[in-house]
Amino acid sequence: KLPGWSMTKSITGAMVGILVKQHKLLVDAPAPVPEWQSENDPRHKITLRHLLQQTSGLDYDEVYDKPSTANRMLFTVGNAASFAASQKLAFPPGTDFRYSSGNSNIIARICRQAIGETAYHAFPYESLFYKLGMYQTVLEPDASGTFVGSSFCYAPLRDWARFGLLYLDNGRWNNEQILPADWVRRSTTPSAAATAGEYGFQWWLNAGGKNKPLHRKYPGLPTDMYYASGYEGQHIIIIPSKNLVVVRLGLTRNPHWGENEFIRSVILAIRN
Repeated sequence: KLPGWSMTKSITGAMVGILVKQHKLLVDAPAPVPEWQSENDPRHKITLRHLLQQTSGLDYDEVYDKPSTANRMLFTVGNAASFAASQKLAFPPGTDFRYSSGNSNIIARICRQAIGETAYHAFPYESLFYKLGMYQTVLEPDASGTFVGSSFCYAPLRDWARFGLLYLDNGRWNNEQILPADWVRRSTTPSAAATAGEYGFQWWLNAGGKNKPLHRKYPGLPTDMYYASGYEGQHIIIIPSKNLVVVRLGLTRNPHWGENEFIRSVILAIRN
């Protein structure tokens, strides 16, 4: 088993999709976060969509090589979601794209509330992992018992690949529609606040900016590519137009491990 780090966010997004299919969550309803229930609290306007798209507007510092909001949340507190939900609002919800592990951990607690205590800890295994044959995958909770939905999932490469194949096949596995039929489309539709078309529902996108298709992280790769991305080079890369899922696990200190060149070579090898 190897850590996926922030690839875990995409698993959290899938859990939301399953709960939406079960009519237990609504994406555009105000997020059911206890700390924000007062209508006088500006955070009361944050929806589950805002959290999924990383546009909650919460003041949050996502860096790992120095003291930060992210490191305090992941390594010094016992309740990641409560810590994240306590952050003040820096921008009106929906107006600013700011990647945040805090948003994902708030989502994880929302899932816990929707599922209920009795079924919660078995839910990702019975509703997702075991259905895909991801029998070696482990999702780790914090001290409060809520899964650390931003970062702490461990799995061998083939289990990560199975998760990617679920999305490649539009949320279907063994003739069962595990995710809502439109969930992959919704997950890969860029947030309006992500000006480079770079983020959907807990997935990174390569769509490019509106009317600026080259304004994207990987201009040499297809625009329909989307990917889960974890610290130090963990990736699940999905390219529907090539019917392709590529998983890369490793420990790369540099920002890039040669994604452009490697993925292009894989596409070329398949074509040939």
